[in-house]
Amino acid sequence: MNKIHAAITAVNGYVPDYIMTNQELETIVDTSDEWITSRTGIKERRILKGEGLGTSDMAVEAVNGLLKKRGIGAEEIELIIFCTTTPDFPFPASANVLADKIGAKNAWGYDLQAACSGFIFGLTTGAQFIESGKHKKVLVVGGDKMSSIINYQDRTTCIIFGDGCGAALLEPNEEGFGIQDSILRTDGSGRNYLGQKAGGSARPASIETVTNNEHVVHQEGQAVFKFAVTNMADVAAEIMERNSLTSDDVTWLVPHQANKRIIDATASRMGVSTDKVMINIERYGNTTNGTIPLCLWEWESKLKKGDNLILAAFGGGFTWGSVYLKWAYNG
Repeated sequence: MNKIHAAITAVNGYVPDYIMTNQELETIVDTSDEWITSRTGIKERRILKGEGLGTSDMAVEAVNGLLKKRGIGAEEIELIIFCTTTPDFPFPASANVLADKIGAKNAWGYDLQAACSGFIFGLTTGAQFIESGKHKKVLVVGGDKMSSIINYQDRTTCIIFGDGCGAALLEPNEEGFGIQDSILRTDGSGRNYLGQKAGGSARPASIETVTNNEHVVHQEGQAVFKFAVTNMADVAAEIMERNSLTSDDVTWLVPHQANKRIIDATASRMGVSTDKVMINIERYGNTTNGTIPLCLWEWESKLKKGDNLILAAFGGGFTWGSVYLKWAYNG
């Protein structure tokens, strides 16, 4: 019997209709289109508008489109791993909420929180259930409503983040396609440089935390950039070396869309030319858990069976990692 790999068999994405441009941000905070573009590569981002809408509502759109594309029903999904930093509620898990909304009556699930690295952590985790033979259809969702935890008076963070969601279906493959290897890392000391100060059990919500605006993203940009540009690039190069891949062997680099300069540094470290790099940061900004699946969704038509993809990410707290996979179908 051939070894079972966990292969992505369908991808889909969703971004809200509302477009927040750099020009709009100029009217809100002291910044400019030139300043934002030169430092991040971002021109616009999507924002989820509407009373009572959460991350799961974007996931419903992404997943229903995926199921239709794959030609299966929600009742066939066995496990949902929902990678998000902005769940609808502290509990129940957004995976549970999503399962109810799409009618995935036979699925169990949970949320996975690894900041911007969440989707690749989720893919690697979901792959274990496929490779072991425990499940045949695992849904990995990556999405965030970052606008819900952004201070739009803080120009260091409000220019970066947007809302969006993507999803991928994992199924068993015995032809050698699918996830081949992964390298995942964490360093909890990073919580001092990128995180959310209040809202958890260590510092529950109070009048003081709300007054001090501690329920929003806190980022010390220079420290985060220095760590990200080194570690995301190193781990992408490491997975290539471990699997004896040259830059010619890599069909696509799928990087987390945090900052254009970080993406460029990662591609350079790998020796990969820019025409092999999936980039949509200029239109969506940093959707945290959503960036990598949204890239796969947008580039799906260009992907060919057997393509070698390197997924690389870096997230708050800190988390980072890379995944090497062989694409399993023609887009």
